[in-house]
Amino acid sequence: MKRAAPRGPGELPAHLRERLRWVGDRTDPDVRADPTGWWHDGELLAQLGPALAELFREASPTVIVGPQSRGVLLGALVAVHLGVGLVELVKDPCPAADSDAWLQVTTSPDYRDRQLRLGARRALLRARERVLFVDDWVATGAQVEAAHELVERSGATWLGAAVVVDGAERSHVRRAVNVRSLLRLRDL
Repeated sequence: MKRAAPRGPGELPAHLRERLRWVGDRTDPDVRADPTGWWHDGELLAQLGPALAELFREASPTVIVGPQSRGVLLGALVAVHLGVGLVELVKDPCPAADSDAWLQVTTSPDYRDRQLRLGARRALLRARERVLFVDDWVATGAQVEAAHELVERSGATWLGAAVVVDGAERSHVRRAVNVRSLLRLRDL
């Protein structure tokens, strides 16, 4: 099957909007975004890692952190593009053994009004690391704030959060964790 010619970087926001689907209608209590069309489009998927990395071009991250599951998918694309490693932030982690050292934090309520525990193996976040958080969407900011706290506890340096969509409900969160995005919610 022949693939379409790659689009230019300036066309990425329009391509993201085309492939995003909204689920629900006027009678539903909440309408939510379904970004799975982004993963299905190979051309778009190939552009996401470089585009998210470009948001922090000057920062020189040494490791990417991404929360399960979409943050890990996008984080891997950014990590491969930059030639650095990836640390998965596990939701509600269960260490394999008592000797398995983990850093863990609890989020404030998220967009579903849940509080989650986020964790990472302590050995993977070292004090000399320069950490870039990657995810698909920021809404309440609960996970990115918790990730920031976790990185600070590790002694590593927090660079910021590269996300596809910034829908941060609280502007102080955006500033506190240095959110940069490919799109703002109002652009959708």
